[in-house]
Amino acid sequence: MKYRKLGNTGLIVSELALGTMQFGKAMNMGGLDQAATTAMVRFALDRGINFVDTADVYSRGECETLLGEALKGVREDIVLATKARLPMDGNFNHSGATRVNLMREIEASLRRLRTDYIDLYQIHGWDSNTPLEETLRTLDDLVRQGKVRHIGLSNYLAWQADRALAVQERLGLEKYATAQMYYSLVGRGLEHEFVSCAEYNGLGILVWSPLAGGFLSGKYDRNNPAPAGTRFAEAGNFVPVEKDQAYRVIEVLKVIAADHACSPARVSLAWLLSRPAISSVIIGGRTHEQLADNIAAVDLDLSQEELDRLDAISDPGTPYPKWMVLQLDMAEDPRPRVLHPERYLEGGPWKDRRTEGWNS
Repeated sequence: MKYRKLGNTGLIVSELALGTMQFGKAMNMGGLDQAATTAMVRFALDRGINFVDTADVYSRGECETLLGEALKGVREDIVLATKARLPMDGNFNHSGATRVNLMREIEASLRRLRTDYIDLYQIHGWDSNTPLEETLRTLDDLVRQGKVRHIGLSNYLAWQADRALAVQERLGLEKYATAQMYYSLVGRGLEHEFVSCAEYNGLGILVWSPLAGGFLSGKYDRNNPAPAGTRFAEAGNFVPVEKDQAYRVIEVLKVIAADHACSPARVSLAWLLSRPAISSVIIGGRTHEQLADNIAAVDLDLSQEELDRLDAISDPGTPYPKWMVLQLDMAEDPRPRVLHPERYLEGGPWKDRRTEGWNS
């Protein structure tokens, strides 16, 4: 296993994190019981994974309960992340990023996970019904109370993330350290604005559904489509997939995978690990064999030519205003071009792209 910093915190996490949606029966994502959950967790930890991600809403709390039991005796050896914000039942106030709901859900998660603290507590999505300051002050309180070590966001637009960070900075509150977002070879919309936002603000991106709901496993392709009724046939209902381009991506994936004698899934994960701002990629196999194959992605070294081929075949195009920003950035300009604007604004050194080395 290889390791990276978790955003701009001091925590060190495995490049691949264990996802847990397959634990429990309510979500129909694997239905693993306690014995299978414990075995899967120990299998991952034995192979160097030290980062586990879950959420209160996964199987309506059952997932956290199973995970808490599985982590007995090893809790202090891992970085544990969970999330809150989505509805837990039909009560209006048992949902959202409100002070009342977050205070309730952190206590429930701590109880189910059998722990005194959460290493990374994440807001599962933007809550347009709750004042942003209410959410951010509550998260800051949880950190100050010692129930949470770091906080993260998930499924925000770039402007929402940037606004939240600005409010946190203005009020002197604990700042978001991570962003858990969907990203894959057939879902590169994150690159249009959010990756730049993450890089500028030092957010570590945690990738969910890196195989696009299993589409990038390579099990099916244009000549061998998924049978009707399978989750592969339904790709696009939750994780959008543009089928024609996705099949072209699969064709290139299979060629590169064959050259390395490995699975297309492994190549897909290795490509993601090469992208900027990534702190960890969340994987979640139903079997030990699937998990082992995914974990092997950290040791797969793709050549620059192979990365370029994958970039080209999966390129979704550049929307406005990003294409204009890129054109302006490349235009002739007598002023120095700043690689790290945050350093420049702080009065620190800057680097002129047209010269070598740091200037002061």
